Amino acid sequence: MHESPSQNILRVALAVPLRQLFDYLPPAGDIKARPGMRVVVPFGHRQMVGVIVELANHSEMPLDKLAGVLEFPDGNLTVLTDETLGLLRWCWRYYKHAPGEVVCSALPPALRKVSGRIPPPPVQYRLTAAGEKRLQEPPGRLKAQFRLLQSLGEGPAAEAQLRIVSPSWRKLLARLVEQQWVSSEQRPAAALRPAAGPPLMAEQKRSVDAICDSLGSFHCHLLDGITGSGKTEVYLQVLEQVLREGGQALLLVPEIGLTPQLLARFEKRLGFAPVVTHSGLSEGQRLQAWAMARSGLARLVIGTRSALFLPLSDLQIIILDEEHDASFKQQDGFRYSSRDVAVKRASGLAVPIVLGTATPSLETYNNAVIDRYSWHRLRQRATGAAEPRWRVLDLVQQNMKGGISSAAMKAIGETLEKQEQVLVFLNRRGYAPVILCHECGWHGACQRCDANLTWHKASRRLLCHHCDSSMQLPVMCPECGADALQGAGEGTEQLEQVLGRTFPDTPLLRFDRDTVRKKGEFDRLSEQVKTGESCLLVGTQMLAKGHHFPKVTLVVIVNLDQALYSADFRALERMGQLMVQVAGRAGRDQLPGEVILQTHYPRHESLLTLLTNGYEAFAADIRADRQAACQPPFSYQALLRSDAHQKEDVKAFLNQAKQCFPAGETGIYGPFPAMMERRSGRTRWYLLLQSGQRLALHRQLDEWVSLLHKLPSARRVRWAVDVDPQDY
Repeated sequence: MHESPSQNILRVALAVPLRQLFDYLPPAGDIKARPGMRVVVPFGHRQMVGVIVELANHSEMPLDKLAGVLEFPDGNLTVLTDETLGLLRWCWRYYKHAPGEVVCSALPPALRKVSGRIPPPPVQYRLTAAGEKRLQEPPGRLKAQFRLLQSLGEGPAAEAQLRIVSPSWRKLLARLVEQQWVSSEQRPAAALRPAAGPPLMAEQKRSVDAICDSLGSFHCHLLDGITGSGKTEVYLQVLEQVLREGGQALLLVPEIGLTPQLLARFEKRLGFAPVVTHSGLSEGQRLQAWAMARSGLARLVIGTRSALFLPLSDLQIIILDEEHDASFKQQDGFRYSSRDVAVKRASGLAVPIVLGTATPSLETYNNAVIDRYSWHRLRQRATGAAEPRWRVLDLVQQNMKGGISSAAMKAIGETLEKQEQVLVFLNRRGYAPVILCHECGWHGACQRCDANLTWHKASRRLLCHHCDSSMQLPVMCPECGADALQGAGEGTEQLEQVLGRTFPDTPLLRFDRDTVRKKGEFDRLSEQVKTGESCLLVGTQMLAKGHHFPKVTLVVIVNLDQALYSADFRALERMGQLMVQVAGRAGRDQLPGEVILQTHYPRHESLLTLLTNGYEAFAADIRADRQAACQPPFSYQALLRSDAHQKEDVKAFLNQAKQCFPAGETGIYGPFPAMMERRSGRTRWYLLLQSGQRLALHRQLDEWVSLLHKLPSARRVRWAVDVDPQDY
């Protein structure tokens, strides 16, 4: 240990996959180093951006061996608050991940670069007294400048508004400022101008009152409302109160749920546009959203998973919509659950958190059952519409056409004759999930994954949906040369073709990743549906959540049977959630709705419970099964994941890792192959750790992780710890 009584040593987090912080000496100068500041430091033969995590007076390294910080790129400014740093410290300890990668993931991508800078506060422009006087005079030859003056005569405007007036607005504005007709000022926070909302039903009002009563203290609320029950209206009423009192709010939504319709609804009701952030934005847009949050100008932020770490200094409430959604768990790199970290952040800030869903995850459901969370049930649809009626079609001995039974096809036709809309759901894009030869049995398999290549007929390609490998569709069998290639199974592309031929006079809209890749295409298709014209919708899970199509009265679920007997113990839960979400698209207005489920197992016990008694009874049954089997949420799990090009290297590492696992209460099982053993050319196996005590699991994990780095076999594999895993 080497002490430095005369100067601070800076502990810096760097975005490298090493489970440690790095010590640096501060540079000479007037800037006083503080935790949360960005620094530029030498690291090997390159320069890197890091964040000061703490100040110390000692180091494991001799002081004369420590390098110095090269630059404070933001001067005296910090990019992370003490609160956010504390949350990130908890994250790297809980999820056993490299501290630097955790800390730097909380920064917008632009600030992870040496060249990145915090943008200045956004400004707005207004007319000066001289400008108002000039506006009363004739425009003369300054017609373009005068148009800009007229625009500002309506009130202060930001750059985005002035850009609409003229393509050369920037030059014109500079001249107006130079002539002192226009001045700039820091833009104030958006003013709350709420529009009147619909009257609340009794269940909604009780929920709003309970959530608002908890403002100013930590409290977890489960808002468990059937589809169409008005959960969003509850959010809006609560947000109104938070914003009226001057606080900031954060709404997290799944990536698939961040739609223009959602944003437009919030803007219309609250009277200002929320700040939006997600991975699909440009670096500049994400940086601007981060800066708005940091400055306090962002009153309401709506974003996906990573928005959780925004520096909101006056955050008063966190809302997670569709809390059960799998996208809230990061599946690579820093594998964190944004739902669980959001609960931790709310606890640290002493603010309430609302978890909204029609189909609670088993973890959240269990917390409500044991009264750890307040449980608010919404069991009536806000429009007064009845819940859709279920109809189960046994596929045994049914005549099928492209995956759709004759009985379902008849129901579709009858619905279209009434000038209503039909949604046909299949969570599988492409034309067919596999193509095979009926002469020799050859089938299109991915060379890099344990998966079949999906036939995409329109592009005449075979595509792997796991690693994106592709090949041209062969004309003849590559194995025997026969002209006998046929697709097996169905995808959305095939449903589109079959339904288009059966109902040629009906508009048909397909919603999947292949058809909505182009920006704005999803919105264009959605607006077409909302015209109310009779049409057929074919789609994957992107149609399952949050969309309000009043004229959809029939939903056909083509096939979810694979989940009924899956080896994944979470598959049944996810199937139930998906079924309920998809069914919720039917009969959302005054027209009655019907949901047809095609299945080979109409008497499956869990299916019958879900369809007869609803999701709550279904979840209760699964909870009882999990309790009997000591599965989460009645135990705590972690995986040691490992992958390499050679299976022998993976197994050797995991066997060595198992041998050095510390003794204690935690059980260790495996090694097991992943459900898809080979992916992107790498073989994947794992060890499963399970304990009835969370503390015991983490105590042994901490000791174990420090040993894993020293294993000789660790150098030949990639490995990672996945705490609270969601897939295997």
